[in-house]
Amino acid sequence: MIKKFILLSFIILVASCKNEETKAGYVLTGSIDKSMDGKTIILRNADPKNITISDSSVVKDGKVTFSGSVDAPDIFILTIDGTPSGMPLILENKDMTIEFYKDSLQSSVVSGSHENDIFNQFKNISNPIRAKNQSMGQEFMAAQKAGDSLKMTAIQEKFKMLVDAANQENRDLIKKNNDVVTSAAILENMLMTKNIEPAEAKPLYDNFTESVKNSRIGKSINEMLSSAMATAIGSMAPEFTAPNPDGEMIALKDIRGKVTIIDFWAAWCAPCRRENPNVVKVYEKYHEKGLEIIGVSLDGTPRQKDAKGEWLAAIEKDGLTWHQVSNLQYFNDPVAKQYNIQSIPATYILDADGKIIAKNLRGSALEAKMAELLD
Repeated sequence: MIKKFILLSFIILVASCKNEETKAGYVLTGSIDKSMDGKTIILRNADPKNITISDSSVVKDGKVTFSGSVDAPDIFILTIDGTPSGMPLILENKDMTIEFYKDSLQSSVVSGSHENDIFNQFKNISNPIRAKNQSMGQEFMAAQKAGDSLKMTAIQEKFKMLVDAANQENRDLIKKNNDVVTSAAILENMLMTKNIEPAEAKPLYDNFTESVKNSRIGKSINEMLSSAMATAIGSMAPEFTAPNPDGEMIALKDIRGKVTIIDFWAAWCAPCRRENPNVVKVYEKYHEKGLEIIGVSLDGTPRQKDAKGEWLAAIEKDGLTWHQVSNLQYFNDPVAKQYNIQSIPATYILDADGKIIAKNLRGSALEAKMAELLD
């Protein structure tokens, strides 16, 4: 399938000018169609792992106002009652305005911030790719249905060229604006969506001003790059210890085989569950030849009423007979953080010494690698 180009859905902001007087707080004024009168607009943080509502305001005469203060510029999300999507906002202690578009929150216009101006440049680069992804995706599916592999390949190659060009524009934007946290957020997004390799991202990060490096996103990028280097192919896999379903602590070093797969998954993860039969097949075929697997579950999302129960039920239903561990802390799991896991399924393949020799192989590719290593 065509690789999706994910639009950055979040940005944070730092003070833009050293000579500018720092306000004690922010006033956020929004205008929207009066048909939305009586609707509640909610202002919340953008961390999906720890959502907190900061404020809310009811639309009156097509206007809403939020006021308060933030310790430092950061990302917030505005959502309208009854509207499924939200819009990102860089909140700082400034007077800012928003012109809402009730039918397309993502098209709403934020004014009063240089950081948001840079973000708009990013959107101008990204939005055409999003549109192309949708139209070319439909072409790809039609070619796939018709069994036209040549056309499928041509569409993929054309889309890749568009994405590569957009990524270069984003790199240039980051270089030119090394003193704004928006640039750090764009770089973080490119890392998370795998549109840039850590080795390419490192010089861009190093070029940031100290204030950007010390921002929340700057620190996040530093952690991501450090983890990426620590878990690169050829590196020794970081050691960890975590509890199994019985509460017994299992250490990676104690269960390693001739080949070891670290499999990050979760009961709630549909792609993980679809991949599990392939992993079961590989384990049954190669366990006696020296293959060991340790599953690290990222169950524990707030949406789960009984995270442990769902984890155990999935283990039994999918027939996962190898080692299983979890801290039931979702993506905040310390092992997931240690390995910089941003999405699942994710796998690391280790040799007998614990060196990482491959990553993220699934299906036939995983089986082929096991055959190469153990047959």
